[in-house]
Amino acid sequence: MTVVTVFSRHGCHLCDVAMDQLESMRNELNFEIEKIFIDGDSELEKLYGEQVPVIHIDGVHHDFFKVDPERFKASLEKHRRRQ
Repeated sequence: MTVVTVFSRHGCHLCDVAMDQLESMRNELNFEIEKIFIDGDSELEKLYGEQVPVIHIDGVHHDFFKVDPERFKASLEKHRRRQ
């Protein structure tokens, strides 16, 4: 199953919005969601800093800051075709 990873920070409003959007599409598009908090992880904080949420599809960078449902669906479909 496809895993969508959301790199987040505690108290991040944009992260909450992104999670809500992904949750609303999860069953229809058949993917799992993994949420990783970058707080306290110096490597992840250096990598993503203030760009959260950062979204990956099966470990491949998709987007950051927000989830555009149409763009996400297109990327997910494209990713699955390549597998």
